[in-house]
Amino acid sequence: MEKSVEEVRTEIPFLDSGIIYLDNAATTPTPESVIEAMFEYYHEYSANIGRGVHKTAKRATEAFESSRKKIAKVIGSDSKEVVYTKNTTEGLNLLAKGLNLEKGDKVIATVLDHHSNLIPWQRLEEEKGIELKILRECPDFVIDPCAVEEAIDERTRIVTMPSVSNAFGTRQPVEEVGEITQENDVLFSVDAAQSVGHMPVDVKEIECDFMATPGHKGLLGPQGTGFLYVREELIEDIKPLLCGGGIVKGVEEHTCELINPPQVFDAGTPNIPGIIGLGKAAEYVLDIGLEKIERRERKLGDRILDIAELDNVHVYGLGSREKLGGVVSFNLEGLDSHEVSSLLDEIGNIATRSGHHCAEPAMKHFDIGGNVRASVHYYNTMEEMEEFLEVLDEISKELT
Repeated sequence: MEKSVEEVRTEIPFLDSGIIYLDNAATTPTPESVIEAMFEYYHEYSANIGRGVHKTAKRATEAFESSRKKIAKVIGSDSKEVVYTKNTTEGLNLLAKGLNLEKGDKVIATVLDHHSNLIPWQRLEEEKGIELKILRECPDFVIDPCAVEEAIDERTRIVTMPSVSNAFGTRQPVEEVGEITQENDVLFSVDAAQSVGHMPVDVKEIECDFMATPGHKGLLGPQGTGFLYVREELIEDIKPLLCGGGIVKGVEEHTCELINPPQVFDAGTPNIPGIIGLGKAAEYVLDIGLEKIERRERKLGDRILDIAELDNVHVYGLGSREKLGGVVSFNLEGLDSHEVSSLLDEIGNIATRSGHHCAEPAMKHFDIGGNVRASVHYYNTMEEMEEFLEVLDEISKELT
């Protein structure tokens, strides 16, 4: 059953404080029903998974594993292709380490990438001698697919890029790049931190081999949760990042036999209540309707973009306005981005993000010291957008 905006707002106690929360690209508040799912685990069956034969251990294992199926529905995959992680960063590190790249292998990334999708590959460049190619061809903050195709050669193992720029909010051409990588028999990884839960995402349509996603952003789930989609044909080729208890069939003094994926990536005791909460969050956004979330975020984002008409305000990505959704980045001439974000908070109790957003190479490439980012989710209201515009206009006029 679809949920209305009013219903969702009543299920997020955090909003009762009167805050206008426009920092959803960093993390989102968690609905009460997701919290209750985690409390239910603690109150009724707080046991470890996969190890016990008593009924509470079985119930915990079933609840933990059922989240894979719920997540799979969100991205159009099979549950066997869902690897639990604690965030997008861990998923991308798992991938970089698990691919077992060798000296001379080439990785193609982009200047728009979050640090979490650059540093793991930089480390392989330093430690193993891989070649890391950074694409800078991104007019209007959108990567040019032709540049991807031109950069691919016989040594290229994988192309990796964001589905939405976390610094500028522009949607990236992942479908076109997916076709290009398929045609060239190259692996394709997507950082979906700013897309899954905000819009319909189908890994089969994108034709990606890997997709890293957090639980605490678009999915409205708890922090410390996330997942890595790995195409079924490739999952046995990825080495686990961690080894230890819970992932073995048997152990000798010098050898061991590991269990099958995706459970082989769950070494040690994982964040059981968090993953159960993540499954509930996946159900929650599906109940709202991903198409409905996307339409609403675009409508709210379009209203925010009207700040471009205010004095002294510069909005990034207007040249690609049709590719902007619920993330809008801007600066106010004469003020540092942190100053603007602080004033919005002090005057209007409006929460935004400021700085380089863990995307320093992108900021340097475009010669931007940092910017202010306003990001929405389904529960935000048009009245909040009006208040945001009024407060920013007030700040802007103080500069003239």
